[in-house]
Amino acid sequence: MLPIERPGKIVCVGLNYRDHAEEQGVDLPSAPLLFAKWPNALIGPNEPIVIPPLVTKCDYEAELGVVIGTKVKNVSRQDAFAAVRGYVCANDVSARDLQFSDGQWTRGKSPDTFCPVGPLVAAAEIADPHKLRIQAFVNGEALQDSSTANLIFGIDEIISYVSQTMTLEPGDLILTGTPAGVGVFRDPQRLLKPGDEVTIAIEGVGTLTNPVVAG
Repeated sequence: MLPIERPGKIVCVGLNYRDHAEEQGVDLPSAPLLFAKWPNALIGPNEPIVIPPLVTKCDYEAELGVVIGTKVKNVSRQDAFAAVRGYVCANDVSARDLQFSDGQWTRGKSPDTFCPVGPLVAAAEIADPHKLRIQAFVNGEALQDSSTANLIFGIDEIISYVSQTMTLEPGDLILTGTPAGVGVFRDPQRLLKPGDEVTIAIEGVGTLTNPVVAG
C-alpha cells in the first residue's frame, strides 16, 4: 500500500552523491541537477516493479525521499526543514536504455511502477537526515552501501533551491539522489530482470522491498 498521498510533483536530483560522481568519472555539479518522475510511477512496498517490453536495461537506485508538509516558495535554507513532513525509502528505478538514448530523462524515469516508496517516517523521528546509512540489495546481495553524509547538496539546500522556481506543496516528493553502486556502472553490469527482488534500506527510516516482473 502506498504510504503517501499521490503527490502533485516528484522532483528528483541527479548526480548528488560524491561516490556516484566518482564511479562515473565526472566532476561534481555546481548546482543541483533536477529532473522529474511522474506520479504514475508510484507504487508501495511489496508491489511489483513491472519492466515494459521495450526496456532492456532496467536499473535500481536507492534514494532518501523527502515528503513536503507545508507550502513553501522562496524558502531559505535556514527555514527549509520546517517544510518537511517526513522521509521515505525510495527506489528511482531507471530504464537506462531510454534515459541515455533520449538525451533527457523523462521517459526513462517515469514508466509505470518505476518509483517504489515506503515506509513513511515523521521528520521529528530523524535527528539528522545527513548521517544515515543507505543501501540497495538485489536478491539479498548488497550492491549499494553508502551514507547520506556523501550528499553533495543537502536536503535544506535542495528544498531552498527548488522553491526558488516552483512552489512546493504538501504531499510533493523530493528524491535526493543515489550513491555509488548502481547496476549500469558496475563491471559487469548488474541490471534488473524478472524474478529479482530489490530492497532499499535506510537507517532510521526502514526497508522497502519490491519484486521485479516482466510487463
